Amino acid sequence: MIHSFYPPQRTLMGPGPSDVSPRVLAAMARPTIGHLDPEFVRMMDEVKQLLQYAFKTRNALTLPVSAPGSAGMEACFVNLVEPGDKVIVCENGVFGGRMRENVERFGGEVISVVDEWGQPVDLEKVRAAFEAHPDVRLLAFIHAETSTGVRSDAASLAAIAREFGALTIMDAVTSLGGIEVDVDGWGIDAVYSGTQKCLSCPPGISPVSFSDRAVQKVQQRRASVPSWFLDKKLVMGYWGEGARRTYHHTAPVNALYALHEALLILQEEGLETAWARHRHHHEALKAGLEAMGLALFVAGPWRLPQLNTVVIPEGVDEARVRSRLLTRHSLEIGAGLGVLQGKVWRIGLMGHACNAHNVLHCLNSLETALIAEGVDLPRGAAAIAASAALAEA
Repeated sequence: MIHSFYPPQRTLMGPGPSDVSPRVLAAMARPTIGHLDPEFVRMMDEVKQLLQYAFKTRNALTLPVSAPGSAGMEACFVNLVEPGDKVIVCENGVFGGRMRENVERFGGEVISVVDEWGQPVDLEKVRAAFEAHPDVRLLAFIHAETSTGVRSDAASLAAIAREFGALTIMDAVTSLGGIEVDVDGWGIDAVYSGTQKCLSCPPGISPVSFSDRAVQKVQQRRASVPSWFLDKKLVMGYWGEGARRTYHHTAPVNALYALHEALLILQEEGLETAWARHRHHHEALKAGLEAMGLALFVAGPWRLPQLNTVVIPEGVDEARVRSRLLTRHSLEIGAGLGVLQGKVWRIGLMGHACNAHNVLHCLNSLETALIAEGVDLPRGAAAIAASAALAEA
């Protein structure tokens, strides 16, 4: 006999999804109305305004794709890449590789700029790629690489692309709401994100934004966009301005209630305050990890505060540690991906989960799990170091 599903209560401190605010969960439970209902249309306009605030943009084509972040990625590439277009793709982790595959699937020619995992995109390599291929149409890069916890210099990358007359596609899945994202200030042409990271919203929606230059590129395409669902020219009939909307698809009504509430929470806190909160709690977590004798994988200047990659001590069964954290402490942290599998843990401090209680809970639980693995470490030192960091203004 199958019964109603009641999930266990977890503390989500992996690479996503993150803990969801009770306000957001409550918003999802509100009455479902039609996706063309005038009240829903009014809320859609507010979602657009709130996304423009979060992205720091005035782009008219700013909207939530009714699918997870991977669909946001595909929406950018399928609209902006045509067969034969040359695209520089920066690869310094798993998700740069996914960008490359998108370009290949849509008939583009990839010029790869490859950097070591854990390192930011090398600006000089990008410039050299442009100089070697002056007919490049697009530059694509990951702002915050989820597989490694490294940040790349988005402003400088976008400036290089503009210098050579190319458009930019930026992955902001893990960065939006956690560190500075300035779409207009940096001159980004297409950007996508996800709801389940620093926005602390359930997964399933992908915010995107296209600049006027990007919209012009879409309008001047030689062939139709090869995806009907993700064709921005079609979906804008539904997400455009004014009360009159053209039916495109049945929007995930209650999921958009949740996004509206999550973005409202971000606006109430303020972008700069949210970024500072992530940095402050990262410093506390870092202090605790280092007090335990653990090292962080990414160098300080490029380290993401919201996604901390921790080097696993030699001889430790990393999967057993994660299993112990989940079963005994109801705490989820992430494993390494790709070449980092078995070498690092990924500890998230994202959105609603980025708070002092979670920092201390994670450190105390990890300490207990490592001691059970036979690791010799100073008991209690992590919590003391983190508490001292938390007490700093």
